[in-house]
Amino acid sequence: MGVTLRQIQGFLAVAETGAFTKAAARLRIAQPALSQLVRELERDLNIRLFDRTTRRVELTEGGREFQRAALKLMQDLDLAVAGARNLAARKQGRIIVAAPPFLAATILPRAIVRLQSDYPGLQVIILDINTAAILDAVRSGKADYGFGTFPASEEDLDRIRLSRDRLMLFCPLDHRLARRKKIRWNALAGEPLIALTRDSGIRLLVELGYEGAKIPLRISHQVSQISTALALAGAGQGITIMPSYVRPEAARQRLASVPLFDPLVSRDIELVRARDRSHTPAGLAFAEVLRACIRNDEAPAV
Repeated sequence: MGVTLRQIQGFLAVAETGAFTKAAARLRIAQPALSQLVRELERDLNIRLFDRTTRRVELTEGGREFQRAALKLMQDLDLAVAGARNLAARKQGRIIVAAPPFLAATILPRAIVRLQSDYPGLQVIILDINTAAILDAVRSGKADYGFGTFPASEEDLDRIRLSRDRLMLFCPLDHRLARRKKIRWNALAGEPLIALTRDSGIRLLVELGYEGAKIPLRISHQVSQISTALALAGAGQGITIMPSYVRPEAARQRLASVPLFDPLVSRDIELVRARDRSHTPAGLAFAEVLRACIRNDEAPAV
């Protein structure tokens, strides 16, 4: 039989009070039961812990040595319990989140500020990498969560759906399409397009939109980053088509944003985690904050 927590608690109570009667009263157990706990502990340790007299119980040399170790053990246990409770209460913890550069530079900073306002003990570490690298980081454990849009075929991921965004037209405020409330894809025929490179999931969705409208792409610039495409559109180099979550940044570039339909091209924004790892309270709190930040961005288009 191994040493139990109850035995250690009984031993420490006797060591502190110097009497089985007082220790039993503190622990709210019968004195014979406490005596039995201490005898079992001495037997398990194969050492005498107390010298018993008619008036007092005193620690042996071995008992004093064990008391120091037992006190340290109980302090560590108390800290572990408090830490677990703080995690459950979302008071502390660390989350490593992998996200594409644009999301890492726009939505994540606002989410972190809000999270740390609500839960000051939570720390968020950002890995700004591409989607393929995000999935590798999540699977390997380098990142706790991935934030972005991911193929439905990735079945080994546990997903928290945060929002569903749609592709929108972004163009200068004086563009002929800027004042429309919504636009069919075929209205884009002949417009010079600032597109992302074909390794981007956004580019593939844009191609689906053009194919659905049966119009050809007329690419004027091809870039790797969303921020570059928006800047070029702001400089009058063409239109660009991006997810709705870029609207706050597009507004800073003085670009109009107009929803596209016929076809409606949309996708889920998700927080993903490896399926063999459980969600933490800190991670779930972060998901709530991210969802709120994205919802705040879903205001009517400019």
